[in-house]
Amino acid sequence: MVPSTTRIRCVSTLSHIDHGKTTLTDRILELCGAVDPRDMREQFLDSMDIERERGITIKAQNVRVWWKEHAIHLIDTPGHVDFGYEVSRSLAACEGAILLVDATQGIEAQTLANCYLAIENDLEIVAAVNKIDLPAADPDRVASEIERVFGIPAGDVLRISAKTGEGVPELLDAVVARVPAPEGDPDAPLQGLIFDSYYDQYRGVVSAVRVVAGTLASGARLRFMQAGATHDVEEIGIRAPASTPVATLGPGEVGYLIAGIKDVGEARSGETVTEERRQAPEALAGYRDPKPMVFCGLYPVVGDDFADLRDALEKLRLNDSSFTYEPETSGALGFGFRCGFLGLLHMEIVRERLEREFDLSLIATAPSVEYRVRLTTGESVEVDNPSAMPPPAQVDVIEEPWLTAIMLLPVEYTGTVMELCQTRRGDMVKMEYLSEERLELVYRIPLAEMVVDFFDQLKSRTRGYGSLDYEPAGYAESNLVKVDILLNSVPVDAFSTVVHRDKADDYGRKMTAKLRELIPRQLFDVPIQAAIGGRVISRETVKAKRKDVLAKCYGGDITRKRKLLERQKEGKRRMKSIGRVEVPQEAFISALRLED
Repeated sequence: MVPSTTRIRCVSTLSHIDHGKTTLTDRILELCGAVDPRDMREQFLDSMDIERERGITIKAQNVRVWWKEHAIHLIDTPGHVDFGYEVSRSLAACEGAILLVDATQGIEAQTLANCYLAIENDLEIVAAVNKIDLPAADPDRVASEIERVFGIPAGDVLRISAKTGEGVPELLDAVVARVPAPEGDPDAPLQGLIFDSYYDQYRGVVSAVRVVAGTLASGARLRFMQAGATHDVEEIGIRAPASTPVATLGPGEVGYLIAGIKDVGEARSGETVTEERRQAPEALAGYRDPKPMVFCGLYPVVGDDFADLRDALEKLRLNDSSFTYEPETSGALGFGFRCGFLGLLHMEIVRERLEREFDLSLIATAPSVEYRVRLTTGESVEVDNPSAMPPPAQVDVIEEPWLTAIMLLPVEYTGTVMELCQTRRGDMVKMEYLSEERLELVYRIPLAEMVVDFFDQLKSRTRGYGSLDYEPAGYAESNLVKVDILLNSVPVDAFSTVVHRDKADDYGRKMTAKLRELIPRQLFDVPIQAAIGGRVISRETVKAKRKDVLAKCYGGDITRKRKLLERQKEGKRRMKSIGRVEVPQEAFISALRLED
């Protein structure tokens, strides 16, 4: 059944993490009869094992359901700040958004960020208070909070329970009534926007496409406008939620496209497709590439897997275009890639997907950020790898990236969160009460101080009630130094890092003490040093294995014993001058563990 344009509604679900988007999608699938009750399971659209294990949505998923003779294209989006790029791509394929707010927790940081994103995209927002079945629910308070913050009248805010299904039919009625139908001329030249893709080893690239104008027909010859490539359509269809082939997709419809594409670079997100024989006059706006915030090196444990890692990164980037990679070489770890991510969770997920989906074993170096270094010659360079930092004598000024961190938390945790921000070199921008119980704190904090465990600390200090959103706030000059770790006087690039001068001594002591436990004993003493330029700030020594060369001496002249000991000492000295310290892979993995 092909719907007319007036009977199509395209909506995304938006909320803070864990406010019930995926559960609501499950209830809608049940209510609309899209899934057989025998096949129904929780997190139905979450297709990755990693999503099910962690209980979070990582990839946006789309589905078409029928409600009272209207086709609703629903896109379930992630809630975590690191996957905001998925949300922004999904909103470009919609005319409306369902904004969910937890009835017990109220507005959180990502609620604000995602709602403002929808407002910027001129979407019609249907607000709903979720989890009204919980004993601690206070939907009236949350509805008045929504009215005060977003200006949506409290009377228009729906009360629902995605878990029990209460209020969900009324929500679908509101979507049909309030969200405008898509505009688009079915007879115009075809313009389709690819907003997601993944690689299938049997069918090539499978793309999610939203038809903006014209009609996408099976068997047509398409031109991919940005890539400049042409391909014949092998299959088009809709997800309902099973993949269902159709003959055509008209304006406003969302579906999938398979055109036998083997080169993953030809169907990236933001690509515009049009017909070869009747091309659209211009490409659609597409998406702005996101700027990576966190960088780390990814190296295969087995050097022979380098080519497999390169292929895996290329295929994964098709499905997640928000990370970047380029080849790099490390003296300690061999050949690998320098990868950029939107955040720490994003980095963790990409690494885990590479290991699971492509059967790789990887070592990740410590996360770092991109610094701007002004040299004494006046030249400016960008450095995303601490080992590439120029020598101190050549550096005039180092600038580091800062963020504006927006934290929403209960009032009673204000003091402990302010202390956290100040220990991370944060400057307060503003403090605003959203209600008597909830507070908004805004700080400017260096990105490097937030990279590792800031979010975990915020959650533990607020007993899970604090939430965080952030946005880039430019670069600023800081008193930073590069700390090198030397084994037997040879720098190990994988352990280099850039820290604030006040914290350099502490980092050096911790790292040398940790490596002393991890590095196996050699036949000679191994000094482990932390140094800033030529100045050593910390040292530990792995003592040598010692053979008892006097075991066969039963008494006799002392000079014979001294002669044997001197010979042993000379042998150790010669070995130390030519010896190379082998650092086992386990030592790298343990020393670079994020939680430490």
